[in-house]
Parts: sequence; C-alpha cells; structure tokens
Amino acid sequence: MGALLLMMAMALTQGAYSLSWSAILFDKIGSIDQQILMTVRLPRLLMAVLVGAALAVSGSLMQALFRNPLADPGLLGVSAGASVFVGVLIVFQPALGAVPLWAKSYLQSGAGFIGAVGTCALIFSLSKHQGKVSVLHLLLAGIAINALAGAATGLLTYVSNDEQLRALSFWSMGNLGGARWEHVIVLASLVLPICGYVFRQSKNLNLLLLGEEEARYLGLNVERFKFRLVAVVALCVGITVAFAGLIGFVGLMVPHLVRLLFGSDNRLVVPCSALLGAALLTGADTVARLLVIPAELPVGLVTSLLGGPFFLWLLINNIKESR
Repeated sequence: MGALLLMMAMALTQGAYSLSWSAILFDKIGSIDQQILMTVRLPRLLMAVLVGAALAVSGSLMQALFRNPLADPGLLGVSAGASVFVGVLIVFQPALGAVPLWAKSYLQSGAGFIGAVGTCALIFSLSKHQGKVSVLHLLLAGIAINALAGAATGLLTYVSNDEQLRALSFWSMGNLGGARWEHVIVLASLVLPICGYVFRQSKNLNLLLLGEEEARYLGLNVERFKFRLVAVVALCVGITVAFAGLIGFVGLMVPHLVRLLFGSDNRLVVPCSALLGAALLTGADTVARLLVIPAELPVGLVTSLLGGPFFLWLLINNIKESR
C-alpha cells in the first residue's frame, strides 16, 4: 500500500509540466494546474491503477489455474488473441456510427473478452497431455497463438487508413495517454467487482493448488470452477487490452514476487498482487512520461524492459529445478 501511494504521488506531480504536491494538498493550484490535474493526470493515474490491478490479478489466476509460475496472459497468447478482436473493432469502428464514448468502451471490452475467451479455450485444448497441462505444450501454444495474432494485426494494419494506423500502433505498444473519465468509469465498473469476486474465491484457489483430485475430494466442483476462472481471466485481459493496449509481463512478475515475499496463500496473493500490480504499472507509466520529455514512451515498452530479464531468470530457475 505504501509503494502504491508513493507511486500515485509521483504520477500526479511529475511530468513535462510539474505540479506542486503541497499546492495540491492545500488547494492552492491555479486554473491551468487544476485543469491538467483533473483532465489529464488523475484519469491517467486511476486508469494505471485499475489496469495494473486487473493484469496482476489475471496473472495470479493463470498461475493458480495451471499451477505454474510461467503462466501469464501475455506469454500464453491470451492478450494477443484479445488484441485481434479489439483491433478489428478499431479498424471498422466507422461502421458503428454516432455511438457514445461510454458505449464504445463497453463494445471494446466485449470484443476483447470474446477474443480472450476463445484463446483461453484453445490454450486449454492444446496444452493438455494425458489429462494434464503440459508446460512445454503451454509455451508452444502461446508461441503459435502470438504468431497468428501478430499476422492478423499486421493484416489489420495493412488495410487501415492513416488515423487507424496511428491508433493501432500506439495501442499495440501499450499506452495510457488517451485516458478519459468515461474510460475510468467503465474500467472501475468492471475491474472492482472482478477483484472482489476473485478475493472471495481465495479459499477455492488454495484448494486447486493441492491438485484437481484433492480439490474434488474436498468438495470443489473443479470443472465449473476452472470455467469461472477462465471467464474472469478473459474478462480482465479483454478490459485491459481494450483500454490500454498490450502491456506485457505485469501478470507474470507481480504474482511471482508476491509469492516470494508472502508465500502461496491466495488470501494474501490476490489482494497483494492487485496492490503491487497497480503500483508497478503506475510507476512504469511515470517513468515512461519522464524518460523522453517532452515526448513519452509507450508504457508497454517499459514493462517489457523490466519483464524480459525477469522471465529469462524465472525460466532458467525453472529449468534448473526440473533437472
């Protein structure tokens, strides 16, 4: 919580145009500063918090579902599958006509959800080997799906006009720069209930970590519960992809770090992952805004620079433990 509050304070005050934290606290900022704070910084901050929490929670669910620390929506192609459907909506959105912004936001979330659900179902069918989820098949399925999604996104880029091409480019690299209050409201209406539901399922997640047979003996309807988890992961991924684009490695790094610090009890893993994911993405977005002032980097590049070495370290450790 302390890290999140620190990152939020930095995000509100630091940037190409700096704001005074003491002036904000004592309501002594001018009209221009207030406009920047209320229309640019605060919506972007809240979007970073919500997206980071959703990504981290979805990562913790994937790792609990597959019982493997390498499971992540981005690596397994779930994010890429959702991105294809959202990309189709971006390219063909003129056909929607004069639809209100909040309605388009829900449409984007729905498109991402459909793409993520289809990808999750495909991953399940491809990764099972003799009734169990194979890590090798899991990673191979993720590579194949990411490749297919990349080809589909390339095709969408080819048929798009200049405006759509620019939107697709920024969106594919992960970007929080277009945050508006309408987006924040839609995100909050979806992410907060999801996080509450997942926290209430912490006990069942702990049962699932014991193994599917053991969980059945303890009274858990495993197949129904797994279906619900897949739906929640797909919804989380669809939401984040629709509003912030492809932001990788948050769902991989955060739950693993939380487990290293606090153990594997999901009653701690889920809420701590949400808080740490929000803090990580808020900090990464602040760094993205500060590195190349007056321009800004896509936040997805920053998280990839952090997550790439982390994934290699995790993969090497996993290989050493399996020997």
